[in-house]
Amino acid sequence: MRYVRPNSLEDAIGLLAGASGNAAVLAGGSDLLVRMKGGFIEPDLVVDIKAIDALGRITENDEGFVIGAAVSCAVLGENAAVRRAWPGVVEGAKLIGSKQVQGRCTIVGNLCNASPAADSVPALVAAGAKALIRGPAGSRTIAVEMVPVGPGRTSLAPGEIIEAILLDKRPPHSGDAYQRFTPRSEMDIAVVSAAVNLTLDDQGIVETARVALGAAAPTVLLVDEAARILVGSRLDERTLDRLAEACSGACRPIDDKRGTVEFRKKVAGVLAKRVAQTAYQRAGQK
Repeated sequence: MRYVRPNSLEDAIGLLAGASGNAAVLAGGSDLLVRMKGGFIEPDLVVDIKAIDALGRITENDEGFVIGAAVSCAVLGENAAVRRAWPGVVEGAKLIGSKQVQGRCTIVGNLCNASPAADSVPALVAAGAKALIRGPAGSRTIAVEMVPVGPGRTSLAPGEIIEAILLDKRPPHSGDAYQRFTPRSEMDIAVVSAAVNLTLDDQGIVETARVALGAAAPTVLLVDEAARILVGSRLDERTLDRLAEACSGACRPIDDKRGTVEFRKKVAGVLAKRVAQTAYQRAGQK
């Protein structure tokens, strides 16, 4: 196995594109190294992107935020502007691993690991985040939900790498939130999770909404029906009940040692109601 630590994105892309065997990108290593140690993956080449300065920055511009692929979740959580604009995204990122892991792990690594139970991904999907991808053929931008295509699999072509996550600038009266259910409060994997992002008009009525569920299908679910239920409401009890029903009905989970299909469907609806209320409260404060 070769381990290379390039200093530029161009060098990293060249290494990945020219690899003769299996190649892997190391952003923080909190997923990759565990999979290697467990014998699930044996890359011929590991490309460590932590030394590429441009990938370790968070930039705010007129369009929103550009979060580099090597930005750790600890650094992301310390950014006051991101916390203020996208608290739900930060909530998801801060649930990945322990305090020590937070100093290494990244939301891009969490996304590319393509686990259905990834904590940062539902919040990013609800936020309408985009992935800026660079490769031998140039750059392209896709919705975050289009990156994972199944457990452990992504849509990235050979030689491609996610350069950054793009988060739009928030309109007024907007809020988002994320919650998961786990048997333990820390250091555990989501049995099911939910994220909601919404914007209100001046009268407190939901104008736009996005609802995402994690650990409820092979990839994160963007539940359009649930979003349509929220739009035009002030989140009264009847609306919240309909939201829960839509989310429970959209789930396609599995039975495993962490939870049954029936349990996951029930909890998905409960969490959706809770995060919708939190997102609504946050939106009303802005």
